[in-house]
Amino acid sequence: MASAADEDVRVTQTPGPNEMRDPVMRAEMRRASVWFALAAAAALVVLLIQPLLLIFAGLVVASMLDGGARLIRRAVPIPRGLALTIVVIGVIAFIGGVIYLTGVEIVAQAEQLRITLETQAMRISGWLSDLGLMPQASDLSGLAKEALGSVGRLTSFIGGAIGAIGSFFLVLVIGLFVAMEPRIYERGMQWMVPMASRDQFAITLARMARTMRVLLAGRLLGMVFEGMVTWILLSIAGVPMALLLGILTGMLAFIPNIGAFISGVLMVAVGFSAGQSEGLWAIAIYFGVQTFDGYVLLPLVAKRTVDMPPALTVSSQILMSTLFGFLGLALADPIVAMIKVALERRSEQAIEAGYGSDDVTGTEGELT
Repeated sequence: MASAADEDVRVTQTPGPNEMRDPVMRAEMRRASVWFALAAAAALVVLLIQPLLLIFAGLVVASMLDGGARLIRRAVPIPRGLALTIVVIGVIAFIGGVIYLTGVEIVAQAEQLRITLETQAMRISGWLSDLGLMPQASDLSGLAKEALGSVGRLTSFIGGAIGAIGSFFLVLVIGLFVAMEPRIYERGMQWMVPMASRDQFAITLARMARTMRVLLAGRLLGMVFEGMVTWILLSIAGVPMALLLGILTGMLAFIPNIGAFISGVLMVAVGFSAGQSEGLWAIAIYFGVQTFDGYVLLPLVAKRTVDMPPALTVSSQILMSTLFGFLGLALADPIVAMIKVALERRSEQAIEAGYGSDDVTGTEGELT
């Protein structure tokens, strides 16, 4: 029989705070899981940033190939695989033809460019030293070599150094595979998103892809224009190493703002090494090409793609180059463009849900 003391015993039937059945406990665990997942994701990004940048570079290559295939199919109604094959063969033939026709000349000019830049840097440093604006002459050699280290590596790479050939090959392979079957990878990315959010995610992904294609098309157009025109005009003006300067100018045009400044410094330094008139012609050609590109080509491209403020572009390039080196510098513009498209899409969704008002002009409507 139960005693009188047992009659005072009461058993609590509700779950305790240490049990997962407790709603408060579940909410706190979900919240903690979210923060833990964010911390783990940030740590993984830091540890795997170089492979992630290589993968993103592969996506950039895939966008270029896909854009070329779409352009061919817009002119000629052929299967997508055939159009992509034509683009790949065309790129290989162009690169192979340039190397075959100008390879020896580029190698010779690359070494000549390195010597010329070192000589010009020493002259400028000596002049500044005489004015009291630079250290003593004994330190000038080391300063010049340190300042021209990156230029020497760049010209050596163009002259035939292998560099990071393995990473470059992986980027090309990733880009080719993604361009061959983009729908497979798009479907895989959508699988990682909850079904309730897939419609909005698909729209954002499509806009990112289109923006990437148009952005890179504009970059390639600017690269070809600046490289060809610079080579032709420098050759007419009698500036030495016109072919190599044209190639460097075209390659550096992929990097907005900073690339144009570097190519201008190279052009002017080589021009004045041959004489005062050649140097003045190099300055005139540089400003003429950049003015036409900045006031004609870039506005036309900006109307069809993400028009990013110059300060934002330069700031992202400085940050990415400091953190991740040359690869981060080269990919800073596409990365910021993708982030901008995603943020604009989020803003549009908020407006559709009734939050705030649509006071953003231009860009979003042009992307649809």
